[in-house]
Amino acid sequence: YPVPLAPAKAPDPAMGTRLYVQSCSSCHGLTGDGHGPDAARLDPPPIAFTDAERARQRSVFALYQVISQGIDGTAMQSFADLPNDQRWALAFRAGSFALTDAQAVEGERLWKSQPSLRARIPDLKTLVALTPAALAGSIGQAKADAVLAYLRRHPDQVMQQAPGSLAVARSKLAQSLAAFRRGDRRGAKELALSAYLDGFEPIEPTLSARDPTLMSRIEGAMGEYRAAVESSTSADDVAERVAVLGGLFDDAEAALAPDAATQASTFLGAFTILLREGLEALLIVVAMIAFLRKAERPEALRYVHGGWIGALIAGGLTWAVATYAIGISGASRELTEGFGSLFAAIVLLSVGIWMHGKAQADQWQRYIREKMSRALSSGSGWFLFGLAFLVVYREVFETILFYAALSTQGNTAMLLAGAGAAISLLAVIAWAMLRYSRTLPITQFFRYSSWLMAALTVVLAGKGVAALQEAGIIDIAPLASVPRISMLGLFPTFQSVLAQLLMLAVIVIGFAWNRRAKPRAGGPLAY
Repeated sequence: YPVPLAPAKAPDPAMGTRLYVQSCSSCHGLTGDGHGPDAARLDPPPIAFTDAERARQRSVFALYQVISQGIDGTAMQSFADLPNDQRWALAFRAGSFALTDAQAVEGERLWKSQPSLRARIPDLKTLVALTPAALAGSIGQAKADAVLAYLRRHPDQVMQQAPGSLAVARSKLAQSLAAFRRGDRRGAKELALSAYLDGFEPIEPTLSARDPTLMSRIEGAMGEYRAAVESSTSADDVAERVAVLGGLFDDAEAALAPDAATQASTFLGAFTILLREGLEALLIVVAMIAFLRKAERPEALRYVHGGWIGALIAGGLTWAVATYAIGISGASRELTEGFGSLFAAIVLLSVGIWMHGKAQADQWQRYIREKMSRALSSGSGWFLFGLAFLVVYREVFETILFYAALSTQGNTAMLLAGAGAAISLLAVIAWAMLRYSRTLPITQFFRYSSWLMAALTVVLAGKGVAALQEAGIIDIAPLASVPRISMLGLFPTFQSVLAQLLMLAVIVIGFAWNRRAKPRAGGPLAY
């Protein structure tokens, strides 16, 4: 018959111990070794909960089922007459005997110091379904035993863990709606932002890998809710938007269920995320390398290579910190992406207009001789280093968060395979771009590079403003008629579209200025 898949609240360990002594110790023994006073006359004999090998194959949910239904043909009777919370407490107690207090101490250290472990066990439903053997497949047997020893003794820690679940998002939205009904618009706005940053943002990478369309719908709906809180006067309108988000969260929970992760979805997620994030940085770095080669300044390449290699090293350190020390909050992620994107956009804007001007200059070789060495000696080599570091680290930072989320699904081999395939494809693209750039005449190279920089400038401007909107730095004014195409930096908000239009206007003005300046220099126009 149907049974609950998880307790409604964290079971009380003291209640579980008390019930075990009263109802179970006569057969299973006070220590769970199966040698209670009545054990000798039972056939078959009661199991020993202290048998570590058998216990590693047993979940708390399995124990709960036995407690609720009993086992035919044995002395194990049903305890269905006990209230549900007492049966769960008893199941947690029985599931703790094979796991020692020393393991629980180590488990507490691991649980509190490693955000990735908390991401693997986000709720009681996941905890009660886990066996030590299953968890060991992802993190190793010793760590699995230690973590479950701690959590089975302290299931409340799952309920109290760091934010990052749809339950948090639902709760914050409910509080936001209540604040709006009270007339506290400011409090409602802050709670709406918290619902996104503390509830939805941490699980966004996993959802993006499994159902990017649903992820985009939720992002858009949460932005619309924040805008409604800001401008609407109708509590019913705001409540309706909360109800819509509730339905979307239901769909997200189904998509995020452990059994929804397949090897194919993990591979495709790892592949597309790295390819998408890496391609943007690759285009800029390859353009810088090709430019220096065209300028016959190979000694400056070390700055560019140092920048992107340093970004990869910094990314590795970020991953270590995020995994073993502290979690990366949703706000810090959005701020890093937002300010990084806008800074890169401004730099690329100036570089693109400059390169467009050089594409039209008759005296390019003389410019190289007269200006380039002086520019590099005056510190622009470190500028190249900084730009390469910034554009690569921004993408590495984003990729780390996505991969950390994907790693909780357990399909490590497919994760690595997807990453390897993406890296291979990026390497081929880089080789092809560098090879092709060698054959281009200098005028065409600068013309095409300036167009590339201009396009990336518009994309990064949109992404930067959108990220700052999600962090709550910039307000949101939805534009229902604008599609969401994140690869192009296009988001359905007035502010992000305005930023892209402003960048586009500056580019057009800059290119037009270069065109007007060219006739005065006495050379042909270049388009």
